[in-house]
This record gives sequence, structure tokens and C-alpha cells, in this order.
Amino acid sequence: MMQKSSTFDVLGQLAALRRYARALTRDEADAEDLVQDALLRAYEKRSGFDPERGASVQGLRGWLFSILHNVFVDRRRARRAEVERESDLAENGPMAGEPAQEHHVRLAQIRDAFMVLPEEQRSALHLVAIEGLGYAEAAAALGIPQGTLMSRLSRARAALRAVEDGTAAGGRPRLKLVGGPDESSR
Repeated sequence: MMQKSSTFDVLGQLAALRRYARALTRDEADAEDLVQDALLRAYEKRSGFDPERGASVQGLRGWLFSILHNVFVDRRRARRAEVERESDLAENGPMAGEPAQEHHVRLAQIRDAFMVLPEEQRSALHLVAIEGLGYAEAAAALGIPQGTLMSRLSRARAALRAVEDGTAAGGRPRLKLVGGPDESSR
């Protein structure tokens, strides 16, 4: 047992591993990361090291260089695969997303319309649509009959639909779509 630990002198090979890693990566930080990953893999595979493969130090050195090289190749393959995936995604993905401005304006209009609803309609709609309460739970929370809750919800939803349809505030939409359905209404 003592002989195996003396032949497994990884620290003595550290300088050579760093030089080889720098030669492979051409970058100091990448070389350090590569050496750390290789040493971790060597530690995990230490039971597979056979000091009888020749001179003990040369056997260890070659084994560590082999591990370092394999870690380098694995990283390079992983980077290449990642670049290919990104390239495929760029080629096959959507060229551009839909512009979000109109959607944001619509949401702001709905939020504004929600905020100007009468308090009883706003609270009923909030409990049911946003908090997810059932009609009976929302009616109980507000201390009103369920029929009254349903009536308030109906009026609140109708007011919000009118904003969304563009029929609120005098029948004109607050957002004009250039080149859209509003063009023919002039």
C-alpha cells in the first residue's frame, strides 16, 4: 500500500501538466481549468492506474497526460456541439419575434380600464379572475350574495371587453393601428 501512494505523486507532475495544458489551450485561465478537471478525473479513476506499466513515474506521467488530453478533447467536442446547436437554432429559429409594443399598449389600456372600474366591480373581478376564487368563495369574501357577485362580474367584464374592442369612450379605439382595420374607418 505504501508503494502505491509513493508512485502516485501527482503533485510532482503538476508543472508538466500545466505546461501541456497551456500548450493545448493557449490561455492561462483555460489551462488551469483543464488541469483541475484532469486532476479530478484522475482522482476519480485512480483505481485504474497501474504502476506496473513501465517505470512508475513515467507511467504516472503518461497516464496523467492522457487524461489531460482526453479532457481537452471532450471540452473541444462539447464546445463544437454547442456552436452547432446555436447555429442550427439561428438558422431554423424565427428570424424575428412579433413586436411587443402593441401588446404592451393593449395591456396598459386594460390595466387602466380595470383601475377605473367601480370598486365593487374591480374587487369582484380581482378575486375571481386574478386570485382564482370560485364564485361562492368570492361572494363570501365580499359579504354579498352570489347573484350580486355574478352581476358585478358581468358588468366589469363588459366594460373591459368594450375597451379591448375599441368601443369604449365614444366608440373610437384608443390605439390606432396604422395599416390595420382602422384605416378603412376614416
